[in-house]
Amino acid sequence: MAPAETLRWARAGDSLTLDPHAQNEGPTHTVAHQIYEPLLIRDMTGSFEPALATEWAPSPDDPNVWIFKLREGVTFHDGATFDASDVVFSINRAKTPDSDMKELLTSVVEVRAPDPMTVEIVTDGPNPILPSNLTNLFIMDEDWTVANDAVKVQDYEGNEDTFAARNANGTGPYILSSREPDVRTVLTQFPDYWGKDLFPMDVTEIEYTPIQNAATRVAALLSGEVDLIQDVPVQDLARVAGTDGLEVRTAPQNRVIFLGLNMGADDLDSDNVEGVNPFADARVRQAMNLAINREAIQQVVMRGQSQPAGMIAPPFVNGWSEALDQASTDIPAAKALMEEAGYGDGFTVQLDCPNDRYINDEAICQAAVGMMAQIGIDVALDAKPKAQHFPLISNKTTDFYMLGWGVPTYDSEYIFNFLVHTTDDERGSWNATGYSNADLDAKIESLASETDLSVRNATIAEIWEVIQAETLYLPIHHQVLNWGMSSKVGVLVDPEDQPKIKYITMN
Repeated sequence: MAPAETLRWARAGDSLTLDPHAQNEGPTHTVAHQIYEPLLIRDMTGSFEPALATEWAPSPDDPNVWIFKLREGVTFHDGATFDASDVVFSINRAKTPDSDMKELLTSVVEVRAPDPMTVEIVTDGPNPILPSNLTNLFIMDEDWTVANDAVKVQDYEGNEDTFAARNANGTGPYILSSREPDVRTVLTQFPDYWGKDLFPMDVTEIEYTPIQNAATRVAALLSGEVDLIQDVPVQDLARVAGTDGLEVRTAPQNRVIFLGLNMGADDLDSDNVEGVNPFADARVRQAMNLAINREAIQQVVMRGQSQPAGMIAPPFVNGWSEALDQASTDIPAAKALMEEAGYGDGFTVQLDCPNDRYINDEAICQAAVGMMAQIGIDVALDAKPKAQHFPLISNKTTDFYMLGWGVPTYDSEYIFNFLVHTTDDERGSWNATGYSNADLDAKIESLASETDLSVRNATIAEIWEVIQAETLYLPIHHQVLNWGMSSKVGVLVDPEDQPKIKYITMN
């Protein structure tokens, strides 16, 4: 038997909830991936790999149906047998209003189980990229969820507390042993895990500790208190890399950091302009975009560890183009636009920013405050932990905010569904801009069932042209990942920033 190996793992912020459908947020999914599993996953290189499904393909008889063959012999942590009814239940649960995963399932009209080991997902027209939408769609045990009165997805934004938010029962490689939110979560290896002979599974216990303070987090790694931190501050990279027994591993991340503006409101709550919304004027948005000096942020705030961005799609994503991903700084032109829009004397507004989610998030916001001052916009910065920041966006109660967006489907439709489409029952849950364009909505909706990829890509390009012309968001940069770790930890840096611990080797 292999020796017991504990991985002591830290990052800036904790999982927001254990309910696997309540929050579509990176660190939340990362913890969930240790406990729960989707039908298919992306491995540590970003490639598809079977999980609870062993094969999947469109039905030869009906292009509107995807058929998934399920893995035999899988059990949940409580010993219950996994079968197709759990998949049907979980996908239907993830389609409900409080779910933060529903945008991924907008094309799904029915989920059915013709037999215990087969699931058929029926879509409203052929959906060529449906599997890409399922890699973070976790499967729950229907009986356990029903027995514990947890069928309803936790209303996270409404501060609801539920059994599923505090407890877990998945099929994944690790069992929840104990959890104290924002303090420590302990997971232990599931002895009956179906993949125990297929993956390294060197880690037998995980101690996951959120450490918000960057200096404290690095000190914990330097002292040997933790073995792996996902977010080495850029100012400490050389120090960590130069320490015996430690390594820094780096990779581009599939994530872009940007600022959003509430352009849809008649008036802003936090500004000093009465009866009108400055952000509703495209010239103001363009001026703000021109005021951001991305190269200065890259060099001074990020110490070179970022890639300036001109669009809110990372280069990994279908629909990204080098031509659109360009941005320039031009203060005179920005001032002229402000003058033309009637705001030559500027205005005041509040910027809401997280301080424990993205690399140097608060420092980026501080830099943006100074840049906006150059064109007369007096910005008051309000930085707070992500658990308080994100509800401002999802509840649409912020005027000006920072957000980072990863794209696990590697396709622009994911960005459009969440961030561009008008907010309704199915889409737009993270679109706090108030932007609404019926023609664009129709184009976005068409992507889910367009099987001619050349036509689909042409529509994606048309949507991006509108987004760029409207200056819907203010892109800042594509993140670069820097993981710091003990030399004994063998792991690839995942472009999704999601270490799946079952792949890790301990030397």
